[in-house]
Amino acid sequence: MKIEHALTKLFSLHQFGIKLGLDSITNLLNFIGNPQRKLKCYHIAGSNGKGSTSSFIASILMEAGMKTGLYTSPHLIKFNERIRINGKEVEDDFILYFMNLVNDYMKENPVTFFELTTAMAFLYFAQNNVDYAVIETGLGGRLDATNIINPVASIITTISLEHTNILGNSLISIAKEKCEIIKSNSKAFIGLVAEEVKPIFKEKSIQSNSEFFFISDFIKRSTHSVDLQTGNVFFRIYETPLRGEHQLINAALAILAVCRTQNDISGLIFSRGIKHVLLNSKIQCRYEIYNDCPKVIFDSAHNFEGVQSFVTEFKKESGKYEKKILLYGSMKDKDYEKSIQELANQFDHIYTISIDYERCADKNELSEIANLSGVKSEPLDNPENFIRNFILNKNSRECLVALGSIYILGQVKSKLLSNSINQSNI
Repeated sequence: MKIEHALTKLFSLHQFGIKLGLDSITNLLNFIGNPQRKLKCYHIAGSNGKGSTSSFIASILMEAGMKTGLYTSPHLIKFNERIRINGKEVEDDFILYFMNLVNDYMKENPVTFFELTTAMAFLYFAQNNVDYAVIETGLGGRLDATNIINPVASIITTISLEHTNILGNSLISIAKEKCEIIKSNSKAFIGLVAEEVKPIFKEKSIQSNSEFFFISDFIKRSTHSVDLQTGNVFFRIYETPLRGEHQLINAALAILAVCRTQNDISGLIFSRGIKHVLLNSKIQCRYEIYNDCPKVIFDSAHNFEGVQSFVTEFKKESGKYEKKILLYGSMKDKDYEKSIQELANQFDHIYTISIDYERCADKNELSEIANLSGVKSEPLDNPENFIRNFILNKNSRECLVALGSIYILGQVKSKLLSNSINQSNI
């Protein structure tokens, strides 16, 4: 089997869709020797911010000199991005090795794409003897394939209405799903969540004999900074390389989690971990400045809460531009009508985009909603060409934002990079 064949076979498993439950991943991990039992993990769930918080945690651990695995999803351009050690992507050779290892098993035991990828990450981290593995959940928590681990810390970033057909149609029901990543005799760190769901996390932590920490008990927010006080340690976070006020909270949550689980990390290490998060984790599309002049921004705001955070940050600079253009795409299971209404007031023109993926919302429907919201809109077939021409036009008084599902943004960026259209050669 060659790597191209291995990846084709792996991606073909998307046809099975989402299959929640731990029986399949348990059997698969038994087959490959239960590598997850050799790992010390930080486990992160949440409706928004889990990718950023995971990246902050991994970056801090790396700056402390620890060999750190980072497992996130989805990838943006290349599958290998999902599994990294100290920022370096998993090698094609290991992917091929793993797919050959489980080839016969897969013939008799149906597994999903995410289950297989999760098992691959666990084995890769175990074989490479990482000091810590930072593991991001895929969907939910209780029945997510990653929820087979016993972490040193469980981190839940935010709770909002998402995947309601699977996780439930209330904040309480969704919180009950996500709180199940909290394990016995561990520590739980909870981000900014609604007061109504706090008792869910408190009760689960007490039942699990785990310490619990609400970030709201440790921070004070001002107009331009977040102050974090834990024990005798004080941090003032003014900014991070990931733009947005919400990223200050994500950084504070990451610092709190690492500070309360590691006893010998200095304040300087925490500062460097936050400062070098882009370099260490390679995270993309979090208010990412793809091109400076003219300004092109990529942001993977995939739900309404994410859109609100984007708008808050974008308003700080939007007044500089004579014309503001948005490329927007969404998955079907997101509240895209509400998101479009929020975005309509910020842009002069919205181009709606989609990709050939069964979960992707139809760009024509998105455009109709945008027009009804009072902004000029039309569907767009080749967003990568549109971005290319926008950059080549070099109009510094215009701004282009590509926003929405990371699946869609990934395909757009991939086509841009394949044509060598990026800020380094404009």
